[in-house]
Amino acid sequence: MATAQHSENQSQQARSVAELVDYIQELTTEIQELYCLDAIPWVVGYSGGKDSTATLQLIWNAIAALPLEKRIKTIHVITTDTLVENPYVSAWVRKSLEQMKVAAQKQEMPIEAHLLQPELKETFWVGLIGKGYPAPRGKFRWCTERLKINPSNRFIRNVIRNSGEAILVLGIRKAESTKRANRMKEWEAKRVRDRLSPNMNLPNSLVYSPIEDWRNDEVWLYLMQWENPWEYSNKDLFAMYRGASADNECPLVVDTSTPSCGSSRFGCWVCTLVSQDKSLTAMIQNDEEKEWLQPLLDFRVELDAEENRDRRDFRRRNGDVQLYERNLDDEISVEPIPGPYLKEAREDWLRKLLTVQTQIRHTAPENMRDITLITLEEMSEIRRIWLEERHEFDDSLPRIYMEVTGERFIDPRPGAGYSLLGSDEWAVLEEICEGDAMHLELMAKLLDTERQFRKMARRVGIYDALESCFKTSSRSQDEAIKNAHLKRDLKEAVDKGDVATVKQLTLGDVAVEDNSEAAKPRTWANIKFQKSE
Repeated sequence: MATAQHSENQSQQARSVAELVDYIQELTTEIQELYCLDAIPWVVGYSGGKDSTATLQLIWNAIAALPLEKRIKTIHVITTDTLVENPYVSAWVRKSLEQMKVAAQKQEMPIEAHLLQPELKETFWVGLIGKGYPAPRGKFRWCTERLKINPSNRFIRNVIRNSGEAILVLGIRKAESTKRANRMKEWEAKRVRDRLSPNMNLPNSLVYSPIEDWRNDEVWLYLMQWENPWEYSNKDLFAMYRGASADNECPLVVDTSTPSCGSSRFGCWVCTLVSQDKSLTAMIQNDEEKEWLQPLLDFRVELDAEENRDRRDFRRRNGDVQLYERNLDDEISVEPIPGPYLKEAREDWLRKLLTVQTQIRHTAPENMRDITLITLEEMSEIRRIWLEERHEFDDSLPRIYMEVTGERFIDPRPGAGYSLLGSDEWAVLEEICEGDAMHLELMAKLLDTERQFRKMARRVGIYDALESCFKTSSRSQDEAIKNAHLKRDLKEAVDKGDVATVKQLTLGDVAVEDNSEAAKPRTWANIKFQKSE
């Protein structure tokens, strides 16, 4: 079986054009023989960038040279749209996939293009605005798996489920970074054959990397000198790269070892895992026609601003207070881990995002004025989370949408607008609670929990649900934090076997001599259930 064999040292040396031509012919033969070897379907990761374009072009040209009777094995081309992609790149990739489908049918190629997206419950805005997750950070990188890894892995698993196996073709290269080179060197030790390695993340699949030893200039030489087989312009691709001064494209992400794509021209425009969005900044600076993108850059800078703890809950989403040691000016302070964004902050992010979307729809070029930063389906899911999980029955999302866009929010979810409680009841509750945020939260949870159980013939679980409301919302912030410290100190004492401290913590704060109502903690649970005189 013919293979394209080059040593690692040779791969780093400059190849002449003639040598590159010969090498590409060797790779073409290797691809053809690997394709015809078995019935295992291929999945090609395509981001629209130079590396993935070169890889797909190699595969396409090699298979196109086979007779029709041998082009029987499906080649899936997958692209993951995170829904927060750079708008220009997103439009480029979508048009490329459309052209790919037309060309594949015209040329009788066994190629199927797929545009993948994260599940609705896992999108960026549902996480940040709906659930209140803070902007991603290095220690809380909640976006990559949800937006990139899961969609592609779901697709590949389905292929494996239907066919038993799959070969994943990626445009990864050793020259991308030292980390990438080291990772690929680990794979080489377990290889089945040249450029074909077991997939460490998905059983019953292999990873094929045909351009792994190519340099940047060789990738561009191939793209500029070999015609794009699906009739898309590689020269326009080069122009897009030239318009942005970034490092590498964002590849198909299949595991968390892949670096953040935010510093590349193919990263998410909201990425806060890097210090600056260099590509979007360069696009705006290098081309006056792209100045309409400035509001996106401004929004991203605000998203990446220093955390304001006043905008975040002192509890986690499950209502627990978790403590951590914080170093402030060489002094260790034990404080609560900041939780999700508060109601006002989440509403503020939605308002600002809709404002940016409305603005750029007026300033973008004609062919980009249908741009969507947040979909109706995402807003419907955010609304559901606020109403059903956060018990915020004032239903503020339609009001915010109307205020910013001037249009009525039409929820695609059936029956979404029906509720016994609304903004009027919320206003009354706010007045009754007199600015006490925890009291308002508890009362809202209790009322909405009762509402959710109202139509059940047997309201099984309602008492547990009501009790959960008190567990998470009955203490004031100071009392909840004090209780968390008590639990932490008690655990440390138990771990050390300090019996005296355990006794002091468990018994010392109990007012045995005073059983009066005044001695009891002033929690809303005690207030609601106190004995009447």
